Amino acid sequence: MTDKATAQRNDGFRTAVYVIALLIGLLLLWQTRSLVLTVFLGVLFALAVSSGVDRLQRYRIPRGVSAPLLVFAVVGILAGFGTWIGPTVRTQTRELKTKLPEALDKLETWVRSRGGGVIATITGLEEDATPSAPVTVDSTTTVSDSTGTVSSSTKNVVAPAEGRGEKRNLRDHLISQMGGATKFFLPFLSHTLAVVAGIVLVLFLAIYLAVDPSLYRRGLLRLIPYEARPRTDETLTAIAMTLRKWLVTQLIAMVVIGLVTTLVLVTLKVRAAVPLGILAGLLEFVPTLGPILSALPAIAMGFVDSPEKALFVTIAYVGIQFIENHLLIPLLMKGGMDLPPALTIIMQALMAIVFGFLGVLVAVPLLATVMIAARMATRDDPATPS
Repeated sequence: MTDKATAQRNDGFRTAVYVIALLIGLLLLWQTRSLVLTVFLGVLFALAVSSGVDRLQRYRIPRGVSAPLLVFAVVGILAGFGTWIGPTVRTQTRELKTKLPEALDKLETWVRSRGGGVIATITGLEEDATPSAPVTVDSTTTVSDSTGTVSSSTKNVVAPAEGRGEKRNLRDHLISQMGGATKFFLPFLSHTLAVVAGIVLVLFLAIYLAVDPSLYRRGLLRLIPYEARPRTDETLTAIAMTLRKWLVTQLIAMVVIGLVTTLVLVTLKVRAAVPLGILAGLLEFVPTLGPILSALPAIAMGFVDSPEKALFVTIAYVGIQFIENHLLIPLLMKGGMDLPPALTIIMQALMAIVFGFLGVLVAVPLLATVMIAARMATRDDPATPS
């Protein structure tokens, strides 16, 4: 009986230690969440670099040379492209900053001319129909002398307080909404030093991991119990192959969507077409939400000229996304990730709220990693439906 009681106490103590260790680990993970997500991005880009290094190795180029060569070649190409197109982007960006408020004013005028309705409700332009109650102010005058005190009281009706019952301005409404979104999306971007440090960390992680990926893989497997290592190794292989294909597909799609969007906007003679096209290409990295966010300023700029042009811009963006989702991505991503759209949107929203801008960037590949690991872990389970 004594041995059984001792064993139970030991089991309880061991369980308490595990729970405390788990809580400490989660606390450390939360405190270093930005670093952890940045490292995940570095690993993600290392997979793409490693794919290029594997190809260069066929030409007897050492991995220690080809990995930094690829990374710095990409950085050089991007820097050269930025230098070449920089003046045009600066000029059109200034025009975008100038014309976008004008576009919002024209959009507001157009919505009001249509009588409001559903569009006004969505954009926040509905008029407050509740009239303000008149304000009554008591005015009392008191006069004192040697014979006593004489008081007189009057009531004055004052007009309603200024600003009540007025129509809200679309520009102010959007600015206030963006101010709330900034808390979630822009803390990472608001510190230049943090951005530069994050980019440098991602680049060097990509280089070191691509030079000798097997070294880090073997080190990770040594942390796993021996009997679980074959399944873990197979899972890591499946995750690496899927994420590598997804990332390469996204990078190609970013270039294609950026170029096509710019050409379409130039054809439609939309102002600031180049920066809007670059924005569309960059936000293509964020599936589902990115294309929607990139379309909004382009549609608003279309209103600078006419509502009809804004409609054409909307049709163009919808058409580009249709071709991408039904032709480009299936062609590039054969046998790749198959993520439920609703689950993807929920994951992106959750990561944006909890982790901000970095969370949006890693939401989809992180979701894919979790789903692949779960699928591999239950693959041979007879209770799991096929």
